[in-house]
Amino acid sequence: MALTADILNLKHEKVGTVELPTRVFGAAWAPRAVHQVVTAFLANTRNTVAHAKGRSEVSGGGKKPWKQKHTGRARHGSTRSPIWRGGGVTHGPLTARDFSKKVNEGMKRAALRSVLSKKLKDGEIAVVDSFSLPAAKTKEAAAVLKKFGTRSALFVSAKTDRALARASRNVPKVDTITAADLHTYVCAAHRTLFIEAKALEVLKKRLA
Repeated sequence: MALTADILNLKHEKVGTVELPTRVFGAAWAPRAVHQVVTAFLANTRNTVAHAKGRSEVSGGGKKPWKQKHTGRARHGSTRSPIWRGGGVTHGPLTARDFSKKVNEGMKRAALRSVLSKKLKDGEIAVVDSFSLPAAKTKEAAAVLKKFGTRSALFVSAKTDRALARASRNVPKVDTITAADLHTYVCAAHRTLFIEAKALEVLKKRLA
């Protein structure tokens, strides 16, 4: 059975109908694949900032604190030792830690198809004929959201739209992305997807 969707303008008026590729928008819901892809995406974008200095990184301690024998005190070679106050930290967090995870391209495409299909089923996708705004201003983007009754939206364009990005960059919970760069996490992170009609062909080539 063919999938169809109404083509709307930015005033939420129907201006036509389009047939959607079944393979892209008719996939079964795959929560495990979506979870794995989203987890990997967040891990791969994670910045490792926590770092504790080891004994080779802390300052001081170049000289042996006292001679080896005949002092009545325990033997020590450096005040940089972790058992000394101000010394290095043992097994502390390091910036060299790697959190990245690998996910194959087939699973990425399957997860994206799954999210797009679920959003279409839940009525959270709007196919728009064009993203041409009267002016590249925040109030214009906010007016579109008000017309469609949503506060969290992702505009998926066929190619980079600087005017749309400028108009929406100061609106909370609103982002823009091209169909070629669309991925599972950003798709699932927004309530409503506004997909430009021309972007459907790009998605079809990517995911069909």
